[in-house]
Amino acid sequence: MEGHLNLTLKIWRQKNANVAGKFETYQVSGISTDMSFLEMIDVLNNRLIEVGDDPVAFDHDCREGICGMCSMYINGRPHGPNRGVTTCQLHMRSFQDGETITVEPWRASAFPVIKDLVVNRSAFDRIIAAGGFVSVNTGNAQDANNLPIPKDDADEAFAAAACIGCGACVAACKNASAMLFTSAKISQLALLPQGKVEAAKRAEAMVAQMDEEGFGACSNTGACEAECPKGISLENIARMNREYFSATFSSK
Repeated sequence: MEGHLNLTLKIWRQKNANVAGKFETYQVSGISTDMSFLEMIDVLNNRLIEVGDDPVAFDHDCREGICGMCSMYINGRPHGPNRGVTTCQLHMRSFQDGETITVEPWRASAFPVIKDLVVNRSAFDRIIAAGGFVSVNTGNAQDANNLPIPKDDADEAFAAAACIGCGACVAACKNASAMLFTSAKISQLALLPQGKVEAAKRAEAMVAQMDEEGFGACSNTGACEAECPKGISLENIARMNREYFSATFSSK
């Protein structure tokens, strides 16, 4: 049954990466428990615009848990208190009437703040551009049964490909590591025949780009997997390490 909430929001406001930011406090009332978290911010922004204030900048696109744009800390957790959901899939029924909710952008030097809750995640794009693709000629599209792939490999590749690049893994890691993201993008190709031709080159190039972007080392705490809205497995990091070390040894 639909209910309504009165909430206190502490939201990080920052004009750009070169200006110091701070928390601003807002009161919102009459918030439907059926709203998503982003819809709640829409309501706040409409009220801010009505009184001539600057609306809160935040990333969004599909609002279906697919695009990975809705990246923000909510009460100290990437994407909020519920597991396996993005911010746009988080509903206000997960909060209590009268609650204070703190909202922040991702905190990582490799993700500089653009404005308010929006960060620049183009570092992920450059990691993909370094090798997250198949460039060799693999021929025309095959019928499903013409290219036998073990089901376990196909399932693992599909699971790795579910990564939406939201950056929650980086935000959750105390070292701001991008190893879960990078390993997922390496795994989805390394597990398939089409990706094996360039496997060594891919692993070396993508890991090198990840390091160049300034992401930290893996903390081995597993916070990335715990906070990933798509449940990307830590096993991908182990696979990436194997791919990388194999490529390093074979090039010597």
